[in-house]
Amino acid sequence: MRIDAHQHFWALERGDYGWLTPDLETIYRDFTPADLQPLLQSQYIDGTVLVQAAPTEAETRYMLSLADQNAFIKGVVGWVDFESPTAPDTITKLAEHPKLVGLRPMIQDITNTNWMLQPTLTPAFEALIDHDLVFDALTLTRHLPNLLRLLTRHPNMRTIIDHASKPDIAGGSYADWARDMAVLAKDTTAYVKLSGLVTEAKPDWKTANLQPITDHLITHFGPTRMIWGSDWPVCTLASTYDQWCAATDILLASLTKADRAAILGGNAFDVYKLGHHK
Repeated sequence: MRIDAHQHFWALERGDYGWLTPDLETIYRDFTPADLQPLLQSQYIDGTVLVQAAPTEAETRYMLSLADQNAFIKGVVGWVDFESPTAPDTITKLAEHPKLVGLRPMIQDITNTNWMLQPTLTPAFEALIDHDLVFDALTLTRHLPNLLRLLTRHPNMRTIIDHASKPDIAGGSYADWARDMAVLAKDTTAYVKLSGLVTEAKPDWKTANLQPITDHLITHFGPTRMIWGSDWPVCTLASTYDQWCAATDILLASLTKADRAAILGGNAFDVYKLGHHK
């Protein structure tokens, strides 16, 4: 089974996508299942994981309703206010839906680099673990040392680092990223998403620009802890869906068929438990 483990939908009239502004032009419009389905079919992709794009519970419920209506959406990664005293109760309620597979605070947009380490968030992380959900870590390079501390604190938390934590591919300055990701790979059980790289590269990016990043992930996380995603439609700021799929084939060309299959679907199926029904 081939899985796109990171895609989004949104409807502008919902009004809770604070980051989605008119200057983003090509993605400042509605994106629906009908837009994505032909792309999935053309690439022989069997299903997706739909990931939150707004920091509201309302959007999470919207995504779950889309999952109810579209069988190809195999799982939903939602959002909960981890700072709220009622977060554990909210997580319990949302987790009743069989397609809720994970939660994602929008850490990259939070000014306080130490946010994730606040003791007040512990009940939310514990509830996430108790309900067998995945923690999608939307981090940047500056967050990686704290992510290590957080995962050391919660060693049983299934974690996936989104978009490889967004290395500075365009600037070519990712030595700190490389060091900290290697440590996370060695000292935690975290997985990493091979996604979101094209939007971190220069506008005229070539697949060769992405190869050192991919190779670093393969070396340290290995094919058994890597998960492929498109980050559609955000990826269309720098690439078509088909172009990213073609680039992926080149980036993973040195691997065995079995390893490629794991990255392109098997790992996501297992980690998100997409075949399970709560």
